Amino acid sequence: MGFLTGKRALIVGLASTRSIAYGIAAAMHREGAELALTYQSEKLESRVKAMGEEWGTSLLFPCDVAVDSDIENVFVNLEKSWDSLDIIVHSVAYAPADQLQGDYLDDLNREGFRIAHDISSYSFAALAKAGRRLMQGRDAALLTLTYLGAERAIPNYNVMGLAKASLEANVRYMAQSLGPQGIRVNAISAGPIRTLAASGIKNFRNMLSYTESVSPLRRNVDIEDVGNTAAFLCSDLARGITGDILFVDAGFHMVGFAESHLRSQKEELT
Repeated sequence: MGFLTGKRALIVGLASTRSIAYGIAAAMHREGAELALTYQSEKLESRVKAMGEEWGTSLLFPCDVAVDSDIENVFVNLEKSWDSLDIIVHSVAYAPADQLQGDYLDDLNREGFRIAHDISSYSFAALAKAGRRLMQGRDAALLTLTYLGAERAIPNYNVMGLAKASLEANVRYMAQSLGPQGIRVNAISAGPIRTLAASGIKNFRNMLSYTESVSPLRRNVDIEDVGNTAAFLCSDLARGITGDILFVDAGFHMVGFAESHLRSQKEELT
């Protein structure tokens, strides 16, 4: 019996079998959770339906997180099948492509800034606000995905770094707001992973290569690594953890200076 047996999880942000949301949903299903899924547009409906069949669920709901009525309708329709909810996974982020390249200030504009924060940060709080009634008295958990660019300047990440910083602050304020109701809120800061969303970041392959060479574990993480951590954080095994940002990046976030660079300098001197 898995450690999420008896739990019901809503996964928001599924796009493909290569997405982090897929890794999370697969891990939660493996550990016994019942799943409900959303899809962003009709274009993705058939793809998400196929994933639902893989995990034995027909609970699929359209949800563009930029539309308040879509968010509300997810929970109105979910309540027709479930009288309670234990987990909400928010795996949604977006900024216009022209905001994810070049110099930060040169390419920044008001509309790109607004969109990045609305989709990547505000939507998490909006989902929590709409879904919290179903989560009452369940030792429930909310989870989102962030990245090191929230804390450090990453080339080409630009306005998305600011949106992720907003999201991380959101985690803390939501944890404080929902804690008295027994609802926990956390985030996973995942290392770079080759997903559809990541393909929009210029020179992403170079990021993967550098992270692999510098990380203490000398590898990049994958959606299974993140999925397993997500399943743990949303389970009763993590009942004492809230308002936290947990890194799943092979240790990259704690490296101060690349050992390989030090070695190459030493070799040059000799």
